[in-house]
Amino acid sequence: GKGLRCLLNIPHTDVYRNAHHSSGRFCFQSSQPPGEKIPSLQISSVGQLPRHFSAWNIKIRSFHTSPSLQAAPVPLFWILVKPAQKLFAIILGRSIRNWWKALPPNKRELFKESARKNKWKILLGVSSLGVVFVMFYFTHLEETPITGRARLLVFGKEHFRELSQMEYDMWMEEFKGQMLPETDARYQVVERVVGHLSESNKDIPQVSALKWVIHVVDEPGVNAFVLPNGQVFVFTGLLDAVSDIHQLSFILGHEIAHAVLEHAVKKASLVHFLDFLSLIFLTMIWAICPRDSLAVVGQWIQSKLQEFMFDRPYSRTLEAEADKVGLQFAAKACVDVRASSVFWQQMELAETIQGQPKVPEWLSTHPSHENRAEHLDRLIPEALKIRESCNCPSLSGPDPRLIFRLNVQHLLESSKGRETPNSTKQDPSKPKLDFAHT
Repeated sequence: GKGLRCLLNIPHTDVYRNAHHSSGRFCFQSSQPPGEKIPSLQISSVGQLPRHFSAWNIKIRSFHTSPSLQAAPVPLFWILVKPAQKLFAIILGRSIRNWWKALPPNKRELFKESARKNKWKILLGVSSLGVVFVMFYFTHLEETPITGRARLLVFGKEHFRELSQMEYDMWMEEFKGQMLPETDARYQVVERVVGHLSESNKDIPQVSALKWVIHVVDEPGVNAFVLPNGQVFVFTGLLDAVSDIHQLSFILGHEIAHAVLEHAVKKASLVHFLDFLSLIFLTMIWAICPRDSLAVVGQWIQSKLQEFMFDRPYSRTLEAEADKVGLQFAAKACVDVRASSVFWQQMELAETIQGQPKVPEWLSTHPSHENRAEHLDRLIPEALKIRESCNCPSLSGPDPRLIFRLNVQHLLESSKGRETPNSTKQDPSKPKLDFAHT
C-alpha cells in the first residue's frame, strides 16, 4: 500500500561508512552476511541529536545541482552557427561605420535629410521588425508539464534527446575510471531512492516516459545532475554531505524535476532567442562606435548585461521551479519533506565554517543556500498536505529543522566554552563564525 512507501529495500551496507551513522536516521537492520539483501531500510526521523554533521568535515565545493559544465545540451547546429552570426554582425557593423566615414560631408547631409523626411517609414519598418519578434515569441510558447507555466520552445524536444546521448558519452568518457559498480552499497542506495521516486510518481506521464539509469561517480565534489534522457549522475561527495535518506531523496527529486520539466530545452531556447536579438544591438554597437577598441568594450558590456539581466535570473527561476516540483515528488514518495530546507542550511553552515567567500546571488546561476532554505520552508506546508493525501505514515519525532537549530546552538555554546577568558583577538587562521541567519 501507499503507507509502505517509506520502506526502501537496500542491500548490505557495511561498506557505506559515510552514511552519517551519528545522526541516528539511517536504520540499517541486518544480520545477514555481505552480498545478501536485507528486507528494508526504515526511514526514521527519530534519533539522537547528532554531535556533528559530516558535511562540516568535508571540503565543500560550490554545490550546484548540475555539473560544472552546462548540463543542458545545446543543438549542434547552434554551436556552429552562433559564432558565425556574431562574426557576421561585427563585420556588418564595422562595414557600415567605414562606409559612413568614407562618405563626403555633403552626401552625409543628404543622407541625414533623407532620413528625416522618411522617419515615419523608418519607424514603421523598425516596428514591423519588432512585431515579427513578438509574434515569433508568442507562437512558440508551450505549457510546462505539471506547473502549467508558459515557456518558450524554439528547438524540438526529440532533437535534445538525441544530443543528450552525445553529452552522456562525454561524461562517461570523463568518469570512466570513477564509476562505482552496481554491487557497491552506495550505488544501490541511489538506485533504490530513484526507483522509489519514479514509482511513487508514475502517474505523471513525463516521469513514467523516461528510463532512469543510475551512475554513481567516486568524486568528492558535492554534485548531482540528470540529463534530459534520464541518465542520473550522483557524486559520492553528495552522499557524504547529506545527513539522511530524506535529504538525498529531495535532492534527487529536484534533479528528476529538471529533466521532467525539460529545463534544458527551455534554457537553450531562451538563450537562442536573446542571442538572436542581441545580434541587432551588436551590429549597432560596431556601427556607432568610432573605434574598434570602443566597440569591443561595448560588446562586452552588452553581453554582461544580457547575462546578469536575463540568463542568470532565468536559471535561478528554473532552480526554484525544480525545488518546488522536486519537493512534490518527494512528498508523494512519503519522504520527510521538512529535511529539504535543512540540507541547504547545512551547506550554508559548512561553507561558513570553512571560511568560503559568499558570492552574491545576482552573480550566480543558482539561488543562495539561505534563500533556497527559506523558499522550501514556505513550500513545506503544501508538501505535507500532498504527503498526507498519499496515505503516508505520520511523521514521528521532532522536526529536523528544530534538531538542526539545536545542533547549531550546541556548536556555538561549545565554541564559546573553548575560548579563553583573556582572549580578545581572533586567530586569523580560523574563520569567523557568523550564524546570525541561522
